[in-house]
Amino acid sequence: MEIRTADTEEDLRRCFPVMAQLRQHLTEDEFVVRARRQSERYGYIVAFVEDQEQVRAVAGFRFSECLFSGRFLYVDDLVTDGAHRSEGYGDSLFDWIVERARDEGCAEVELESGVQRHDAHRFYLRKRMRVSSYHFAL
Repeated sequence: MEIRTADTEEDLRRCFPVMAQLRQHLTEDEFVVRARRQSERYGYIVAFVEDQEQVRAVAGFRFSECLFSGRFLYVDDLVTDGAHRSEGYGDSLFDWIVERARDEGCAEVELESGVQRHDAHRFYLRKRMRVSSYHFAL
């Protein structure tokens, strides 16, 4: 198992089938364009777990800073291939993200998760995350 960042268009395209399980509204081309644009504008990084030459889990994240909590790593997307859940890929990728946050001097790792994603919530709570706020949208 190897964890690395998707630094090329080819890497992003290899990540798409797994990312599409979370972001079903995107086509492969839209994903590549958006990921590259977000990378250029906001420092968005796509990381993935590869095992047996197959992408097994994908995360999209970025670094930010706010008055409330200081520097933090924000996870926009985190998904494990449905055919390979509970095999440790999500755990490994999450732990890699936390270590990356520490290396970058972040005070926290933050993310939002849709209220319907109960399995994801169990995972985040098991990884010692806490429910710290409500998210409002208009």
